[in-house]
Amino acid sequence: MAKTIITYGTFDLFHIGHLNILKKAKAHGDYLIVGVTSEEYDRSRGKLNVVQTVKQRVETIEKLDFVDKVVIEIHKNQKQEDIKKYGVDKFIIGDDWKGKFDYLNEYCEVVYLPRTEGVSSTLLRKDIKDIHLGIIGTGRIAHRFANECTYVPGITINSVYSTNINNVTKFILTNEILYGFDDFDSFLNSDINAVYIASPHQYHYEQSKKALESGKHVLCEKPASLKYEQFKELINLAKKNKLVFLEGIKTAFFPAFIKLLDEVKSGIIGEVVEVRATFTKLVEDYNNREWNSQYGGATTELANYPLLLANKILGSSISSNYIDYEKNGVDSMNTIISKHQKNTISISTVGIGVKSEGCAIISGTKGYIYIPAPWWLTKEFYIKFEDTNKSYNYKYEFDGDGLRYEISEFKSLIQRNQLESNLLNYNEMLSINKVLSEYRSKKDFE
Repeated sequence: MAKTIITYGTFDLFHIGHLNILKKAKAHGDYLIVGVTSEEYDRSRGKLNVVQTVKQRVETIEKLDFVDKVVIEIHKNQKQEDIKKYGVDKFIIGDDWKGKFDYLNEYCEVVYLPRTEGVSSTLLRKDIKDIHLGIIGTGRIAHRFANECTYVPGITINSVYSTNINNVTKFILTNEILYGFDDFDSFLNSDINAVYIASPHQYHYEQSKKALESGKHVLCEKPASLKYEQFKELINLAKKNKLVFLEGIKTAFFPAFIKLLDEVKSGIIGEVVEVRATFTKLVEDYNNREWNSQYGGATTELANYPLLLANKILGSSISSNYIDYEKNGVDSMNTIISKHQKNTISISTVGIGVKSEGCAIISGTKGYIYIPAPWWLTKEFYIKFEDTNKSYNYKYEFDGDGLRYEISEFKSLIQRNQLESNLLNYNEMLSINKVLSEYRSKKDFE
């Protein structure tokens, strides 16, 4: 009787060790199924150093004539599901995982095979040139970013820039960075090939432009520009110079958020008619940047997040109306009501001086999805229906404060020579910025 074998792996930078273990696995049976982990699943379990896309890795395995079937592993319970689905007789994995998969003995025989000595994807990745990064800004998020970089292999922070040399000195000592500058040109001419911009909003456009003109890849905190036309200019400049330009809306890169979008696209809740999302925080110190009458306000600070959700699900907005509440010369709270295609709408509420429940609801013709607060730090979501006994709950691991996922995406884009992210593309960034810019123009912000 024919025996079915299954094994799983990332299979990044395919090497002789991968080939050997797959051949040994096939020798245990007649039909070999290979599970290749998806990028989202890798990130959900903290594996942030994968170089190749899942498409590239799958194509490599499919070319092996002794492999009979390739599946993509997308969640932690899939192994037992696949074993039952395909009638698997043996589950085979490398012996560096010895004991970890003994629970699968309930479904089939588990075999641990010895790895090939002296070769691994980790060793091969060391031959790939690290990203030498420079940080612009020394504020709160810059410190968090520097710490999160330590969890992403392949990123080295070489230098930092700020106009305040005292802040620079403190930053390099705290974060163990070699070089600090208070001159921007000297900073750009240092040993860096990419920059992270965490300066005040009003400097993002000029600093991004100079960095791109200097041949540096750019990851810029949101909003990357306060004006739509300038945002388009930055994207065109990045394309022209074949550089990565990515806006740091970190929610876009979370494993749970990516899974959420997949569920929506699957049609499980039918056609989506409305997306509601709220993001508020109380900023009590009126000296903080959030209350700056020219560059602050709830919309500028926070609207990128609910607008991201709306644009990802409903597409670009056709028109928007704004219901704002002003205090101290800025929008303390704002509700953005946008019309999208097929008469769908999004309602995005943001606030820096008013507090509300920070949840999100995606309403469809068959059911709805509820993301509990704080929804923008997406860790779990619920799919609910008219029948209250029928519901699903998805929960994903979440490491750090979330920045490491966008850092990993930025690094991967550079190493893959891929300019545009599939998780946050140019059109989505532009569409979000257009709404922000339109609101600012209505309020006569400059």
